Amino acid sequence: MNVGLKRIVLRDFVIVSELELELERGFSVLTGETGAGKSILIDALQLATGARADSGVVREGAQRAEVCAEFEATAQVQTWLDAQGFGCDEATLLLRRTVDTSGKSRAWVNGSPATATQLREVGEQLLDIHGQHAWQSLTKPESLRGLLDAYARIDTQAMTHSWHAWRQAQQHLEQAQAAQTNLQRDHERLTWQISELEKLNPLAGEWDELNTQHTRLANVQSLLDAAQSALQNLQDDDSSALRQTHHALQILQQQSHVEPEFEAISQVISSGLAQLEDGVHSLRAYLRHTDTDPSRLAELDARMTLWMSLARRYKRQPHELADLLANWRQELAQLHAASDLASLQTAVDQAHKTYLTQAKVVSQARAKAAPRLARAITAAMQGLGMQGGRFEVSLTPLPQAQLSGLEDIAFLVAGHPGSTPRAVGKVASGGELSRIALAIAVTTSQLGTAQTLIFDEVDAGVGGAVAQTVGRLMKQLGQDRQVLAVTHLPQVAACADHHLVVAKKREAGSTLSSVCAVAAQARISEIARMLGGEQLSDTTLAHAREMLQTSSA
Repeated sequence: MNVGLKRIVLRDFVIVSELELELERGFSVLTGETGAGKSILIDALQLATGARADSGVVREGAQRAEVCAEFEATAQVQTWLDAQGFGCDEATLLLRRTVDTSGKSRAWVNGSPATATQLREVGEQLLDIHGQHAWQSLTKPESLRGLLDAYARIDTQAMTHSWHAWRQAQQHLEQAQAAQTNLQRDHERLTWQISELEKLNPLAGEWDELNTQHTRLANVQSLLDAAQSALQNLQDDDSSALRQTHHALQILQQQSHVEPEFEAISQVISSGLAQLEDGVHSLRAYLRHTDTDPSRLAELDARMTLWMSLARRYKRQPHELADLLANWRQELAQLHAASDLASLQTAVDQAHKTYLTQAKVVSQARAKAAPRLARAITAAMQGLGMQGGRFEVSLTPLPQAQLSGLEDIAFLVAGHPGSTPRAVGKVASGGELSRIALAIAVTTSQLGTAQTLIFDEVDAGVGGAVAQTVGRLMKQLGQDRQVLAVTHLPQVAACADHHLVVAKKREAGSTLSSVCAVAAQARISEIARMLGGEQLSDTTLAHAREMLQTSSA
């Protein structure tokens, strides 16, 4: 068996100045006078595992409260740590949380910054806490459903997902039905606008190309004149560049036998001459193939005029018309889909069918688990002073399917033999409710994966032989898990493997709380105090000694 919670350190937490406490395997109890702060450790552990932070936990006069909790990490927790990037070589998990006077909280996992959500995620795998008002949850339908589903290990995620998908499909259908008039009006508007733009049929990038072509055609005559003039200067005139260059080349070549350097210069000029001849060739080709093409210019004028007119009408830049047409076509397609009520109804029916399939799987699992849970809790009730009592889990079909499933779940109890089981909250007294809650806690705790079980005064309202049974049940749980119980019952405390006492004292004008382990005579004195108050008598001491001997036998 793992230790579970190995150590807890508190600094300036509520009325604790500084505390470092080692915890052991098995069943440990936490006792002390009323108001000494027995539940402070529970509150600190809840803060360390992601509970909401509040500046009220900072000890008066201090700037910051700090809680550190060290756990022995199970294989499941190690997997979570690795997935979150908090892994370490040692099989140890260290959670740390601080809260300052402004309520600001910081958290760490194994020394690395973490979020409260991450603390809660890992906390669910570490601790299973049953509070002193656990019986109140027996009146809440969502709590009952959660208990049954946890007991049966039912995963409701698929059902929940299919429920939301069904509801979304219904909303789409209802919105389409309510918007048919508007949809028709939008459909007509988009159809007309699209038909207007389709007369132009603008293409992406076409506007820039049209501008380029129009500019060239509008200036074609001046372009032709420029090409002709350039050609004359290059070749046609007697003083043209080609003639003058040829002449210069000949002069240099004639003297190259006298001046060798002229040969290299002649090669450079010869290369330039070849490029000039290429330019002449290109200009002649341009003049042969280029004409004014007034008909094409007219076409471009007409298209660009329509383009500008539509751009002004729809308050867009000309180059945006192609994207505008594409967007309108997409909107029209969406309108077609939204106005297709038959398809939307088909989607609703299919989503409903999927939900029912998932919900029936959950219902079958609940129906199978309900009698098993009822028998287990009934058996636990017999040892808690409710002999002959009977516990039942009722599943009643709902008139309409819900997110939670197809049935209403109720916990029924018959407190005495022969009586008819009725709703827990209506037939049970406060003491009976506490015992039933304890029976449920013991039954369901045996199924969890958390290595540390914490019971915070769940034995309220019981006493005598029943209290002794509660102690034995917790001691039995402690054989497989680490169990920590806050209790005021000496019978429960006497059954523990380890005993921790919370004490309160005045120091420098402040009230401080401390926790220490007790054994031998100190433990006998604490049990005696729980039995008879502050004035210890030989009788209460003897009774306490006897209780400890009987419980350890």
